[in-house]
Amino acid sequence: MDFQDKVVVITGGSDGIGKALVTLFLSKGAKVATCGRNNDKLYALQQEFAGRPIHTFVADVSNEQDCNRFIATTVKAFGGIDVLINNAGLSMRALIIDSETSAYKRLMDVNFWGTVYATKAALPYIIQRKGSVAGISSIVGNRGIPGRSAYSASKFAMQGWLEALRVEMKDHDVNVLWVSPGFIATNIRSVALDGSGKPIGETPMDESKLMSAEECAQHIFNAIAKRKRAVVLTFTGKATVWMSKFLPQLADKYIHKFFFKEGKLIK
Repeated sequence: MDFQDKVVVITGGSDGIGKALVTLFLSKGAKVATCGRNNDKLYALQQEFAGRPIHTFVADVSNEQDCNRFIATTVKAFGGIDVLINNAGLSMRALIIDSETSAYKRLMDVNFWGTVYATKAALPYIIQRKGSVAGISSIVGNRGIPGRSAYSASKFAMQGWLEALRVEMKDHDVNVLWVSPGFIATNIRSVALDGSGKPIGETPMDESKLMSAEECAQHIFNAIAKRKRAVVLTFTGKATVWMSKFLPQLADKYIHKFFFKEGKLIK
């Protein structure tokens, strides 16, 4: 698929995978619209790509009216939408027994409802152009991971909703897919919520050993260009999904060993 002059909408494009996607699609000649909650970061993005076809909008994807306004201003700026990438996301790291349900609701609001709101607003325009809807999910959307129960639930919900949408869109020739990265070197872990809903402010991973956001963005780009159904990234991610499907008890054992030490969550 040639993205020259195609309109690509990316939620959460001021950091991490989202920013890498903005950069990549602009380099391929696309017109890019992105949103985020931080006005300063969006302004910096606008300045970085001054003179390029980029539209930024301050929005919280968990707010339906924000999503509606973002999509409306995008269509006004560029005339339509070819691709929507639901990238905006929030993580959480806490055991279930230590978690408050308000924190769970916040993750569902961003990761699931944010996908619903943005997709519902953009879908009529995507249908007109026989385009694509993509969701940036996670390995935890394929199997539950300890300490990420809320994140897992929100990504399972996203994938189930997109799977239903995919079948509904067959007669409209709209492709619907999701990409499940493993651990990627972004700030999602350092801004993840604890059990009370407050940012943790640190990561338990050695970020230098993880796949870069730029490499992840390239995989996402390729999947959209080839109109794939679903993509699982990294060797560990693929092994986890395969083992969970075919050797579930062994998967439980290895996942417990990876995330726990002496009965305490360590990652």
